[in-house]
Amino acid sequence: MGKVAVGAAVVCAAAVCAAAALVVRHRMKSSGKWAQALSILREFEEKCGTPISKLKQVADAMTVEMHAGLASEGGSKLKMIISYVDNLPTGDEKGLFYALDLGGTNFRVLRVHLGGKEHRVVKQEFEEVSIPPHLMTGSSDALFDFIASALAKFVATESDGLHFSPDRQRELGFTFSFPVRQTSISSGTLIKWTKGFSIDDTVGQDVVGELTKAMERVGLDMRVTALVNDTIGTLAGGRYHNPDVVAAVILGTGTNAAYVERAHAIPKWHGLLPKSGDMVINMEWGNFRSSHLPLTEYDEALDAESLNPGEQIFEKIISGMYLGEIVRRVLCKMAEEAAFFGDTVPAKLKIPFILRTPHMSAMHHDTSPDLKIVAAKLKDILEISNSSLKMRKVIVELCDIVASRGARLSAAGIVGILKKIGRDTVKDGEKQKSVVSLDGGLYEHYTKFRTSMENTLVELLGEVSNNIVIEHSNDGSGIGAALLAASHSQYTEADES
Repeated sequence: MGKVAVGAAVVCAAAVCAAAALVVRHRMKSSGKWAQALSILREFEEKCGTPISKLKQVADAMTVEMHAGLASEGGSKLKMIISYVDNLPTGDEKGLFYALDLGGTNFRVLRVHLGGKEHRVVKQEFEEVSIPPHLMTGSSDALFDFIASALAKFVATESDGLHFSPDRQRELGFTFSFPVRQTSISSGTLIKWTKGFSIDDTVGQDVVGELTKAMERVGLDMRVTALVNDTIGTLAGGRYHNPDVVAAVILGTGTNAAYVERAHAIPKWHGLLPKSGDMVINMEWGNFRSSHLPLTEYDEALDAESLNPGEQIFEKIISGMYLGEIVRRVLCKMAEEAAFFGDTVPAKLKIPFILRTPHMSAMHHDTSPDLKIVAAKLKDILEISNSSLKMRKVIVELCDIVASRGARLSAAGIVGILKKIGRDTVKDGEKQKSVVSLDGGLYEHYTKFRTSMENTLVELLGEVSNNIVIEHSNDGSGIGAALLAASHSQYTEADES
């Protein structure tokens, strides 16, 4: 072989060696990055840990905060609002009742015909109405006139067989899902608007008074007999179908809980004790916080950047509004510090709330061998088209960590309520069932969240869990308000006498 050929061979061998070294370095670098990404995931998993011992501490802390909130106004992060609902539906209710469910940019009007124990809900009809955007920031009169007109139009569609006797006023249950300081079963002053509404002249006013004046202006003879929020509506709807219902929890975009308390166990209640001996308490449990909650740097950053820093901490780790955002924040750190998605951080990944909980749920439930739903979501939402199967598996695991923590903490909250009302133990010879009504999109549609929550209740309660039932109460906020109008009707006692 000539000198030139030998020289070429040496150069070629050197090039091969250099290329091989580059591959090795690249592999080492990428395996180093991969190890770093996994270490971020493992650290997050550890911080999110919810062993049974910790969940029991959370449940105990919930019970302690409930006691404190019932003892005095402002005594706890839990508001423990007295709802003035002292009679829940029994199933005996008869007659025609209306409901108005105002909780956002749409409202619903409902008509429910109740037939007593034998016939239950004979018929229900409803209509949904969109509120024009200009009315959400206009005047109080304009908004309530619009609502009252829609209600009057709906009343005009009553069928012939359902007309009221001239001496009987129509009655309405009003679900109003904005912060209200309740002053009686049928009155409450608006503390502040949320959800895009901003009407200054309603703040501090009795919302039932505003609606009543508007109904008078449009010539509608109707009386609001119950003002409630959606969680209490869910409790009423649940109790109507099952007399063992003791509490209601909403797990949706936001979260809240309400339950039936003994009136004499409410030190801050200064009125006469209701005849029923019971009082429904609206806990506003989204605002619960405790040193036992497993919070991470991602939760703290999310809270600091939110519209209400320091508030609604429990809600921010268990509800549908936030779960997808927590996943995004962890992925962002993995992208920035471990080049998880390659050398550049995907631009879309930096947008807060771009990854919504339904997206997270779809990825978490992906059972295809190559996780093609995860790949599709990454491509469609975050414009990441070159994901590997290994990467997609990590994302499913991350979804599982976030959902499990939320689900298990929700279960601990429920156990806290059961503990407060003495339903967390089995008394000798007692077979009493305690039913919790659940509603909300997170509970209804995120199967792995629901299953994890229900399994955790069994873990926490042991044999007592045989007496605890979780029941889905669909559309409690609408029909529940009509049922509460019926159970607080001005005619009930007259009818019975």
